[in-house]
Amino acid sequence: MSDKNENLRGIDRRTVLKTVGAAGLLVATGAYAAAARKRYAVVGVGSRARMFTNAMTGPFRETSEVVAVCDRNAGRLARAVKTISDTGASQPRPYAAADFDRMLRETKPQFVIVTTTDASHDDYIVRALDAGCDVITEKPMTTTAEKAQRILDAVKRSGRQVRVTFNYRYSPPRTQIKELLMSGEIGDVISVDFTWLLNTVHGADYFRRWHANKANSGGLMVHKSTHHFDLVNWWLGAQPETVHAFGSRQFYTPETARRMGLSGPHERCLTCPEKQKCSFYFDLASDPGLKALYLENEKYDGYYRDQCVWRPSIDIEDTMNVMVRYDNGVHLNYALSAYDAWEGYHIAFNGTKGRIEHRIVESGGAAGAAKVQSGSESVSIRVIPMRGQPRDIEPIIGKGSHGGGDDVMLNEIFGTGPVDKYKRASDERAGAWSALVGIAANKCFETGQTVRIADLVTGLTPPDRAPMPDRRAPVAMPVRIRIP
Repeated sequence: MSDKNENLRGIDRRTVLKTVGAAGLLVATGAYAAAARKRYAVVGVGSRARMFTNAMTGPFRETSEVVAVCDRNAGRLARAVKTISDTGASQPRPYAAADFDRMLRETKPQFVIVTTTDASHDDYIVRALDAGCDVITEKPMTTTAEKAQRILDAVKRSGRQVRVTFNYRYSPPRTQIKELLMSGEIGDVISVDFTWLLNTVHGADYFRRWHANKANSGGLMVHKSTHHFDLVNWWLGAQPETVHAFGSRQFYTPETARRMGLSGPHERCLTCPEKQKCSFYFDLASDPGLKALYLENEKYDGYYRDQCVWRPSIDIEDTMNVMVRYDNGVHLNYALSAYDAWEGYHIAFNGTKGRIEHRIVESGGAAGAAKVQSGSESVSIRVIPMRGQPRDIEPIIGKGSHGGGDDVMLNEIFGTGPVDKYKRASDERAGAWSALVGIAANKCFETGQTVRIADLVTGLTPPDRAPMPDRRAPVAMPVRIRIP
C-alpha cells in the first residue's frame, strides 16, 4: 500500500492483526499459567466443533478446559473424548444428547459451545442459559422466528450471555471495508449490490449433507446467508426492516441428473451404480478425517454424509435473490447461487461521495477436497470517487481459515483481545437480525409477499455498533465537470 493510501484510508495493519499474535506471546511467556482455567462443555462434536476444541487444547489450553462433550452419535462422542484427551489438555466426560441437562449439573461448565445441527441450536442454547451458563454458538443462531424468540426471551430471563461466532467479521479485508465505511470515504451509503457464488465443489456439498432439508438448516438463506446478511448489517451499522425475495431449486434436481446422462438420482455416492459417470461423486472414504467422523459412525445414527445431490427429497433452494430495506434507508440487492464456475463474492457500496467495490475469489470446497475451482484466492478493494479517478487499496491478507478471521475471533473468545473499535463481537441480537433476514426470505418464497422483520419477533433491539458517519451532516458538492 502506498503512503498516500495508508494515510488516507488504509487500515492500520497492527489494528487488524495484532490480536492474532497476542495469545501466542502470552502463552510463551507463561502469563496464563497462574490463571484459573474456564470450564467449557461442547454439544455437537461434528466437523465444526473442531475449531473450538483445537483452540482449547492448543494455543488456549492454559486458560480453557473442555470438561464435557455431548452428542447423539456414540461413535463420534467417543472419538471426541479420545482426540481431546490425547492432547493432554483435559479429560472431558462424555454425555449422550439425552443427558445434556445432567451434564450441566454434574460438570458445571461456565460456558456451553453449541455446534449441533442448526435447527437444534435453540434447544441447547435455552437450556444452557436457564442452567446459568453463558453460550457460544455456531452460526446461524437459529432457523425460525419462533426459535429466535425463545432465545431472546431466555437471555432476558436468565441474565446470561450468548455469543454468535460470525468469523467473517474478523478477516482483515472485511475489517478494511468496515474502516472505509466508518471513515466516510464514500459518504452515506445509499445502496448495496452483493452477489455470492458457491462453486460446484462447495455448493454441491450443502445438497449432500443434512443441510439439504430446510427443517434441519433453514436452507441456504439461513445457514449460509446468515454470514452475508450479518456482514451487511455490521458494515452498515444498521438493521434490516423489510425483505422481499425469490428462490427456487433449478440445478440440483433429478431432471438435471437425467439431462447429464444419468439414470439416477440414487441414494448416496458410496453405493451409487453410476459413480464412474457422475462428476459430483464424493469419495467419503478417501478423506481420513471425514471417514473417521462420519463413515465409521453411520451405524450409530444412520446419517449418510455423501447423499446424492440430485435426490428428489431435497427441499432447499439453489438460486436466491433478496431485496432488503434498512432502517437508515439503505437498499440491499443480494443474490446467492450454488452451482457457479468460481467461488467468492463481489459487493459494491454506492454512497453520496462515491463507490467501494470489493471482491474475493475463494477456493471453497467440501471438507478435505482439493482446490479444483476458482484457481487461486485473490482479494481486491477499489474506491471510486463520484467524480474522479479510482484508486486501489492494497488488501491486508490474513492467514488461516475464513480469510484469517478464525484466529482473530478465537483469540477474542479464549484469549485477551484488545478493545475493538469495530465492535466485531456479536451477541444474540446480531444473531437474530442476520438469521431473521433469511427467515423472512424463506417466508417470501412461500407467500410471494414482502415481510417486515418487526412482525417476526418482539423485543429485539439493535446490537452494540461502531460509530458510523452522521447521515445528517452536510454533503460536499462533487467536483465540477463540463456538462454540455
